[in-house]
Amino acid sequence: MGRKNKREPWEEEEEIIWVSKSEMKRDMEALQKLGQQLVELRPSVLAKFPLDDDMRTAVVDAQRFEKEARRRQLQLIGKMMRTRDVEPIQAALDLLQNKHNQQTIELHKLEKMRDRVIESGDEAINVVMEAHPNADRQKLRQLARQAKKEQESNKPPKASREIFQILRALKAEAGE
Repeated sequence: MGRKNKREPWEEEEEIIWVSKSEMKRDMEALQKLGQQLVELRPSVLAKFPLDDDMRTAVVDAQRFEKEARRRQLQLIGKMMRTRDVEPIQAALDLLQNKHNQQTIELHKLEKMRDRVIESGDEAINVVMEAHPNADRQKLRQLARQAKKEQESNKPPKASREIFQILRALKAEAGE
């Protein structure tokens, strides 16, 4: 007599993955947050994202809406995200945020270089001149002295800002 509801030893078992209701909610909220990030983008940046026509229309509509309509539209976007591959969208967002973080780091580096130029004078100016031979050494020296005087007399940092602008222009000119 055969066994009822039992598998033969050579048959493969199907793996059942149980997902809790809470986990499903977390996943849906994460997709809705991703949609929120898309809605917050400028239209010129959004145009570069890998979205299909329906999703792009929904995001553009959400940008126009306010209050309750916007909340409902964000829920719709979250629902639409469930049926789409969100990997390319998430990758594009990560790339965009990483680019912003890199720009912030570069600005911090320029600020530190400016502070070194002001504090140590010729020593830091020589470092700038090695990296950017077409820089105006005399102008940098003059601005560094002026910035030091401004700091000592508690005046607005006009020369300091000018040094920063020069360093930023040199960096842009070098294509860094």
